Amino acid sequence: MASKSCASCLRTMQRQPRSIVTSRSTAQFQARRAFITSSSRRATLPESSQGLPTSIPPIDPARATGDHKLQKSFQDTGDKIGKAGENVEGSRKIGGMMETYTAYAVTEELYKECAAQADYNIPQAQDSDAEMPKTEDGEDLGVGTGWWLTELGLQPTFSTWSQVTMLHMYLLSTRFRLFPHGVDRTWQQHLLDHFFYDAENKMAVNHGMHARGTRNKYLKDMFVQWRGLLAAYDEGLAKNDAVLAAAVWRNVFKANENVDVVKLAQIVSYMRKILVEMDSVDDHKFMTSRILFGNPADEKKLVSLKSKMMDSPLDQAAGKPMPPKLKK
Repeated sequence: MASKSCASCLRTMQRQPRSIVTSRSTAQFQARRAFITSSSRRATLPESSQGLPTSIPPIDPARATGDHKLQKSFQDTGDKIGKAGENVEGSRKIGGMMETYTAYAVTEELYKECAAQADYNIPQAQDSDAEMPKTEDGEDLGVGTGWWLTELGLQPTFSTWSQVTMLHMYLLSTRFRLFPHGVDRTWQQHLLDHFFYDAENKMAVNHGMHARGTRNKYLKDMFVQWRGLLAAYDEGLAKNDAVLAAAVWRNVFKANENVDVVKLAQIVSYMRKILVEMDSVDDHKFMTSRILFGNPADEKKLVSLKSKMMDSPLDQAAGKPMPPKLKK
């Protein structure tokens, strides 16, 4: 049956007119030749396909040509909080689409200013055969400059750098809290991310912590310290300078009993001054400015002034009344 069917099909094909076979082969040849020899030009989509739904937003001329103007403006730096950088006009609104990208870039510059206050390096870390210098507590000892290390007398270690950096991050975080709801969390989170990225890098480069598990353990401890630092400094700001000085003494000076109280008072005055100056700047200017922290040594003259309350009797001093005398 199969052979008879094939033979009958072959006879049927042979009986077809030759003109039909010739026309088909000619059409196939012309189609192939037309496709090969067609000139390469820009393809034009048909009108029906241009209205199809797509997840890609349309590109307007301003976006396609990058027509986002950046205008540099500089403000007076006599207020110690810095000079303005590049102001983005029209392309960013507070809480808008580009807010998270702007926050990431600006907080990176703000963090660099915080980290530079007590920055250090360990030259021996680059030499595998060199002996790492240690402090009395067993911490890796490096070298560094600046008021916090040279004049204040803090040792250039990782713990010193982290505490001084977090102190300045706290000052920025208090200003971030004044941003509109939702925007403040974005800026605080980006600032904190920059800190932990840099801290992990220092662990690997300066201290040879190549095991990720070891670094994560220290990073978790630092996050706990950061949360405690926020509560301690907030309490000091809400109450008085004595409480704030005690918080700085515990965190920065590690509760050292031999601390210089004059320099401790300079730090408290320095923190108060920075907070007042940042509070006087509006949100937009603060977001588009480069913050330059001053020097706590400038507060020495103010701290050395004698308070008028020193000459007042203790029972007339402002604050809580003294407890009554116990009767014998």
